[in-house]
Amino acid sequence: MKKAGKRFEIACYKNKVIEWRNKVETDIDEVLQTHTVFTNVSKGQVAKKDDLEHAFSTGDQTEICKQILTKGELQVSEKERSTQLESTFRDIATTVADKTVNPETKRPYTVGVIEKAMKDMHFSVKPNRNPKQQALEVVKKLKETMEIERAQMRLKIILPQREAKKLKDKVKEISSVIESEHWDGDLEIVCSFYN
Repeated sequence: MKKAGKRFEIACYKNKVIEWRNKVETDIDEVLQTHTVFTNVSKGQVAKKDDLEHAFSTGDQTEICKQILTKGELQVSEKERSTQLESTFRDIATTVADKTVNPETKRPYTVGVIEKAMKDMHFSVKPNRNPKQQALEVVKKLKETMEIERAQMRLKIILPQREAKKLKDKVKEISSVIESEHWDGDLEIVCSFYN
């Protein structure tokens, strides 16, 4: 982390940092290798107390470590970055395959077919964006090159008689197709929604 014109680093376990930021890990001793703040971890250069006081307004190394853990950037090796991008690429392809179908056959595409199509259109993962948002963008782009549409979810909704009249219009509003409507005391509607 850069602060007050100086660089400060801590020695920690990378996988535990992510758990710390997601509030899965709460024990700082499981995250940090040492409670010491460095100017360069790999060379073992410890930060000067004056610099810490000036930058963080405290000399408490554990408190400074917490600030760096929360706000600092995580150094990731090229191999780790590559593995993460591949994993996210696969997640996006899986989400697209789960939420789409071939409109002619109404059958889903396999993840492999979606991955190949994504590679053919030179799709690149944006690591700081949500994979689900990226999957929606991929669907829009794939429509330009292949037959694909969002899959519909078929639901059977039973509405109690006293609520049916006011909820029926809302169900019709948000559903793409109403397949059937049946009154038998309660209202039973079979409809489709986009997944």
